[in-house]
Amino acid sequence: MLYHGYQAQADLLWPMRTMAHLGAAVLTQPPTMAPLWPAALDHPRVRRMAAACEVLAFAQITHRRPPFGLDTVEIHGEPVDVVEEITAQTPFATLLRFRKVGAPPQPPLLVVAPMSGHFATLLRDTVRVALRDHDVYITDWHNARDVPVLAGRFGLDEYIEHLIEFLARIGPGGNLLAICQPSVAALAAVALMAEDEHPATPRTLTLMAGPIDCRIAPTRVNELATSKPLHWFEQNLISMVPLRFRGALRRVYPGFLQLTAFMSMNLERHVQALKQMHDHLAAGERDKAEPTRRFYDEYFAVADLPAEFYLETVQQVFQDYALARGALQYRGRPVRPQAIRRTALLTVEGERDDICSVGQTLAAHALCTKLPPTLKDHYVQPGVGHYGVFSGRRWETQIYPMLRDVIYRWRA
Repeated sequence: MLYHGYQAQADLLWPMRTMAHLGAAVLTQPPTMAPLWPAALDHPRVRRMAAACEVLAFAQITHRRPPFGLDTVEIHGEPVDVVEEITAQTPFATLLRFRKVGAPPQPPLLVVAPMSGHFATLLRDTVRVALRDHDVYITDWHNARDVPVLAGRFGLDEYIEHLIEFLARIGPGGNLLAICQPSVAALAAVALMAEDEHPATPRTLTLMAGPIDCRIAPTRVNELATSKPLHWFEQNLISMVPLRFRGALRRVYPGFLQLTAFMSMNLERHVQALKQMHDHLAAGERDKAEPTRRFYDEYFAVADLPAEFYLETVQQVFQDYALARGALQYRGRPVRPQAIRRTALLTVEGERDDICSVGQTLAAHALCTKLPPTLKDHYVQPGVGHYGVFSGRRWETQIYPMLRDVIYRWRA
């Protein structure tokens, strides 16, 4: 009933948000559109009212994937057109390629987006920067509430299977970049492919801010996962998709719950950000309000997770530490990171990461015991939190050059 209650509330608020949207549109019309009362529109009280309407209409949860909006990229000072292409597709994911029209051959890079309540577009900045030097693909996970029940289950095994199949579709010579949550699945996929001597085993594996071993310096997220037994998460956080959606009756961990959990960790910061957005709009400083709008356009777009994947991730990654203890299995088969012998490993962490603390991703090196030291690199970025590892100025100017250099160093 949890999902049904949320949807009922959203439906009840729809008329109010619609009125707020219309009110903002009327109160922010330029003088040419409102010739009879241009002076009134510029009154401070009217501007504040318009700003309040705009923020109210804007600050709402959506379930639609925003566009990537990456139409061009600059290579050697010249703009190159970018075209999104579907390379492979399953009921649960699309392997999306950002093909650069007329660009010379570049190393393929598969960016593994987290399935953590947001869409893959959260990594827009990651893709934008990597496009300069790589043929970029991304795992564009679908919103589970849009996946029919007949499509079957989707758990950790299916996640790993998708990565193996997508790497096989890209072909030999690829590189894998996993950000946050999928680091465990990515390391497992590479270990399985290496053990099988799969021809598409990636040349490099980069793990960024990922929970390889959550026993190291546990964060609030880790402590929450171990504070309750697994059945508590199933009973209190898993809900059924209402009948009105394509994924009706599928059991999911709703994206709005994940968003609520994330926001509660830094509630004051989010409230202050929206207040500043209101103040900028009221002052007519729309350019200053735009970065906040762009961020929350993405942040408020949520995706539901399949219940199997969420519960298995909580249990195996955050409670049992299965990979770190050598107990992780894929369809009954042991996952052996020591099978990785020729895939270069780069791990990246943020000094101020309060979601995945320093040391948790580094733990991957200790698991890959057969990997020579020359194929291992680790970097801690000073002064950044979780999102700063894969987005923003320091990602672009300090972390990305290291990733690029590792990939090109081991390029065939």
